[in-house]
Amino acid sequence: MFLSHDVVSLFTNTPIPETLDIIKRRLQADTDLKNRTNLTVDDIIELLTFIVTTTYFCFRGEIYQQKFGTAMGSPVSPVLANLFMEWLEQQAIATAPVNCTPKLWKRYVDDVLELLKRGAEQQLTDHLNTIDSTGNIKFTHETEENGTMPFLDTLLVKKEDGTVKLLIYRKKTHTDQYLNFNSHHPLHQKLGVIRTLMDRCKSVVTEETDRQLEMEHIKQALSRCGYPDWTFKKVEHQTNKTKQKKDRKKGEETSKGRVTLPYIQGITEPLERIFRKHNIATAVRPKTTLRNLLVHPKDKLQDSVKTDCVYKIPCMSCNKVYIGETGRTFGCRLEEHRKEAESTKVGRYTRAQKQVAEKEENKSAVTDHIMRNNCAIDWDGAKVIDREDNRVTRWIKESVWIRKSAPVMNRDEGGYRLSHVWDRILKK
Repeated sequence: MFLSHDVVSLFTNTPIPETLDIIKRRLQADTDLKNRTNLTVDDIIELLTFIVTTTYFCFRGEIYQQKFGTAMGSPVSPVLANLFMEWLEQQAIATAPVNCTPKLWKRYVDDVLELLKRGAEQQLTDHLNTIDSTGNIKFTHETEENGTMPFLDTLLVKKEDGTVKLLIYRKKTHTDQYLNFNSHHPLHQKLGVIRTLMDRCKSVVTEETDRQLEMEHIKQALSRCGYPDWTFKKVEHQTNKTKQKKDRKKGEETSKGRVTLPYIQGITEPLERIFRKHNIATAVRPKTTLRNLLVHPKDKLQDSVKTDCVYKIPCMSCNKVYIGETGRTFGCRLEEHRKEAESTKVGRYTRAQKQVAEKEENKSAVTDHIMRNNCAIDWDGAKVIDREDNRVTRWIKESVWIRKSAPVMNRDEGGYRLSHVWDRILKK
């Protein structure tokens, strides 16, 4: 019979000390390690130990440390969890009692598919739950029903002749809701939905009759999501064209690089065409997502402690603002502006004094604005308006905000010389 096992909360239950010991033994047995890195085994283990034992997070103003398991969302977590599962399955199969030894064992991270003697499923589950000495790794199992067994997104079906065919598996709660065709996304992403579902059908479903039924199901589901008939024909045409491109000439010019563009309908598409003419590949990302608008799992940082940011300081007496950028905390940079402004004597009202003030240039353009116009700054209204950890990109963002926020106190157009060809888009 078919049987599947699943680990309960694998990442947060992975025992770290035991996993590090497993990795250390694997590294020590790797005779090719010295050809791939100059780090010693002890160096690697020390780095890993630091990474997995220093997971901190903030919740409602309190700082917490994760003491067990691997951190959700950390790029190193799947690697550690998978290495631990490799060791566990080797131990489990090698020590399994004869009457519950699986004839087939296929695992993807924490999902396992087995072929087992009927009636031995509970014994195998009990055996798997004894392998981890910490007792944190627990397996649950599911048996086949009416000769069918789901595994990942495939459905294994036993036929009368004893062979097995594969179908696409959908949970009972599946709604066939995909990216709506009328949503604010580039066309190639919508066509990508069709292509992905079609490719999955061709690669998973084993029999032609079932394949045709699955194709029809996909078309009906996407039609309800607003996809017109021409989109399916376009995907089929592009698929055939891609196959022909595989035999392209060796002398064809290679790509000069890749740029990522935010998607704005009517603007991104012509930009993509221009880049394509110059053999520059493009990738498109959504400008605003429901996740960004609705999901806020982390405590919000106060502006004063934010680093790598673009900020705005408004004037209380006129409509001008100052746009600046800093890699340090915003609070520290704002305090520097305030101290210089407060240390400078203001109140020059005579024509001669005003002419002198206009010739003088202080360290900060904010101070110049105060001196030359006898204005008061709204320090409480100063705030962070953008963030970027890449310094050059932050300079670009500063220049963009200066152009968008006119009139400004700034003496120049920022640290990056932004072409005025962008003015029309920025003003719009």
